[in-house]
Amino acid sequence: MQLTISIVFFDSLWIKTNKGMTRALIGEIKTFISAYEKEEYNKDSLIILFQEHLDFNVKFEPYKILPKEDLERWFSPIDRNLRRELKSKISNYWFDTTSYKNLIDLKIKYGDGYFQFYIPKERVTSSSARLFAFWITLPAFLLITIAIIFLKNQTRPIINLARASEKFGRGEDIEEFRPSGALEIRQAGFEFEKMRKRIIRHLNQRSEMLSGISHDLRTPLTRIKLQLSFIKDKEISKKLSDDVEEMEKMLNEYLQFASSRSAEITETFDLSELLKTTIMKYEKKEITTDISKEVFLDGRKNLMQRCFSNLIDNAIKYSANVYISLRKLNNNILITIDDDGPGIPENERENVFKPFYKIDKSRGDSKSSVGLGLSIASDTVKSHGGNIKLETSPTNGLRIKVILPF
Repeated sequence: MQLTISIVFFDSLWIKTNKGMTRALIGEIKTFISAYEKEEYNKDSLIILFQEHLDFNVKFEPYKILPKEDLERWFSPIDRNLRRELKSKISNYWFDTTSYKNLIDLKIKYGDGYFQFYIPKERVTSSSARLFAFWITLPAFLLITIAIIFLKNQTRPIINLARASEKFGRGEDIEEFRPSGALEIRQAGFEFEKMRKRIIRHLNQRSEMLSGISHDLRTPLTRIKLQLSFIKDKEISKKLSDDVEEMEKMLNEYLQFASSRSAEITETFDLSELLKTTIMKYEKKEITTDISKEVFLDGRKNLMQRCFSNLIDNAIKYSANVYISLRKLNNNILITIDDDGPGIPENERENVFKPFYKIDKSRGDSKSSVGLGLSIASDTVKSHGGNIKLETSPTNGLRIKVILPF
């Protein structure tokens, strides 16, 4: 609207007013020259009369020629109006609007010399344009400033809600979210806080249930182990002891799965050093590494170490050789774990990330596994904002690809 008002003002009022003022000035100058040519008027008195009543200075410079240097500014409205009016009424002229701040230097050819006029610029332009521009710019600036402040106050709660959602999605521990802003934004914030508490309560219940079951089962298993030590038949005792150890391994996996969502402080750590430390535990295994140095990640260190252990355990369990690499890729960290084992069929690759899921062939034939290792690894990677994929390795085994943002 203000743009439209400005265009209308400059077109219909300011420009036309300036044209009229310029036309009137040139008419006065033309009148002066016509009167100067008549013999009945005294030349000096005529000059004094025009200077007193028409607000410009004029003098005749005999035996001089007009300057050849063209000082017209084609982009200036004042120069454009002067040129248009002078062309229509006076044939031989020269003017300069730049040498003096508040004056126009106008020279008009007459006889063997020229008339030199010093004309105030206010005779050809209206000063109301600056005032109008000021009053139309100031409110616009104030309104824009108010709008920016208002929008910032409205978008800040949305940004805070988005950041809280992102942190919670990565599994980070966030303080109680306090909604703010407009009614609709506050309502969304309250619903997010309710959802967050429900999810946390559900996860805590799951962890407590699995932890309770695992701890409760440890007591009778301990008693069984003690009783087995009194059995004289060593063969039977050995078989039963193996079964008990297998059950203990399963219980450990249950506890590990239950604690995979436990609260842990987020910190910045060297992921490459963490991976190297984890690999050192498997020094007797054939593991080839290609790990970039000083790759830092904001996350939960212990949880990531557990994730690496599960993935490496899965690889070395079914293959003779394992190849591990870590490198930066654009804005991500890429970790690949390749093996030369039997691999996993493509139609089963999504299912193995489900808790307690076991496939019947090749990788699912271990009695000591309850199918939680890859599920824990997947939860850990996704809680850090990453992704985990299973592909066929170059050695026709399984490739585990982990992508983490940094």
